[in-house]
Amino acid sequence: MFDPERVDLTDEASIRDVICFITSDDDDGGNSRTGLRIAAIFTILVTSTFCTAFPIWATRAQRYLPLYFLLFARYFGVGVIIATAFIHLLVPAYESIGPMSCVGATGGWQTYTWPPAIAMVSFMMVFLMGFLAEWYLERRCDRGHHPGDKSADVEGAIPLQAPATHNHHQDHQFLHSGDQDAPTRPPALDASKKEAVGDKVSAAPSRSSSPDQVDDAKADLVMRGQIVSFLVLEFGVIFHSVIIGLNLGVTGPELTTLFPVLTFHQAFEGLGIGTRISTIRFSRRLRWVPWAACIAYGLTTPISIAIGMGVSHSYDPGSYTANVVSGLLDSISAGILLYTGAIELLARDFLFNPERTRDNKQITFMLVCLCLGMAIMALLGKWA
Repeated sequence: MFDPERVDLTDEASIRDVICFITSDDDDGGNSRTGLRIAAIFTILVTSTFCTAFPIWATRAQRYLPLYFLLFARYFGVGVIIATAFIHLLVPAYESIGPMSCVGATGGWQTYTWPPAIAMVSFMMVFLMGFLAEWYLERRCDRGHHPGDKSADVEGAIPLQAPATHNHHQDHQFLHSGDQDAPTRPPALDASKKEAVGDKVSAAPSRSSSPDQVDDAKADLVMRGQIVSFLVLEFGVIFHSVIIGLNLGVTGPELTTLFPVLTFHQAFEGLGIGTRISTIRFSRRLRWVPWAACIAYGLTTPISIAIGMGVSHSYDPGSYTANVVSGLLDSISAGILLYTGAIELLARDFLFNPERTRDNKQITFMLVCLCLGMAIMALLGKWA
């Protein structure tokens, strides 16, 4: 904690601490409202875990739920992810290490506007990871064919685009359509499809790798790449959640306002995470991964609140070091969420999706849900 009685104006570090102390909000050091903080721990734990798990459960139980209910959960969550990147990550990053912050006013931080640069670097790192994974996948699958072999042209292969007929099952299948790098044939065909195409596939010429084996291998590699991409997203959100929890554990009079706002914030953010992971088709042996991710996200903020309460006498969220760490993590997380929301979800679902619905009513509903998620999450940025 900053001690105003021990200030050395000839020392640069001491000057930085003075500036940060003057510009920071006054708080009570977490000495009061203990009951409200404990209530926040359990409330955020339940709401964030439930909202993260809901899209996963809804996708698996989609035959029992209305299509528009599922579409709302998915595209509202996408809007939340994008608004979180712009409003809840980039803005706090500017406040922590931007030109007008106590960090940005001293040392090397004042020579450049760092938040967008750091976000851009993390954006490109996620892009390169995805591109290299895709490039490796293509080379790996190419080695499974003889020259001139085109498994997509094998008679009996199931086409990527669904037939023109419109039915309820195809509408539900559209919920997974963001996963367009998946193989043209599902990893495991159901019995009816096997009967329909079994004879034709068996009549295909013998090769070193059968089409089914190639598709299964490709599906496994795609699934692994998607899991890595999702984990990068979750780590970005978790960084942000740690900062939120620590600040909530030590904040002062504004706790009364922050408690309900951050509860909704974490719930909507969890909905976005659940939406992203619900598009991944996990193999049977990895079915536990989505639920583990839900629990990890749900526990992060409550644990951070408890830690903040424990170190409230020594941790100062307005200090120079705390601002640097918070600004760096928020900038990195902003780049990760921007890539995931704009490229992995928006562009893949709306621009590059050959199975995108042609139903004007459905498209309009999806766009309204998307904008609603953005608007509500942006509104929450007024308070937190």
